[in-house]
Amino acid sequence: MNEESSPTSLNVYHICRRTDWESCIEDCEYQPPKIDRADGFLHLSTALQIVESAARHRAGQSGLILLEIDTSNLGAELRWEASRNGELFPHLYGPIPLGAVTAVDDLPVGADGLHKFPKIFRQT
Repeated sequence: MNEESSPTSLNVYHICRRTDWESCIEDCEYQPPKIDRADGFLHLSTALQIVESAARHRAGQSGLILLEIDTSNLGAELRWEASRNGELFPHLYGPIPLGAVTAVDDLPVGADGLHKFPKIFRQT
């Protein structure tokens, strides 16, 4: 996979505040707050990247949810670009259409300040 290309059928993930998500429901798309678009795109992660991303950028933050997003509904605005250690990360240069969101899960914060992800993300 090179920059600009994306798999045809893959889910990616985004962490946001529940209040921001709830405020977009009537708009048919999730337009993140300006602070989340400071780099010019919306940061997404794969299933293998999301737990580390949350620990690095959202540790200790409460009131967050995890959006699961079907990439086949994102079109050309989704780009895979080198980021941390040259690893390719999905970046979205536009809003998330609500129809692309396949699941929404709460992300409670544990006593260690890290989020408790659904079982499928937990490493054994």
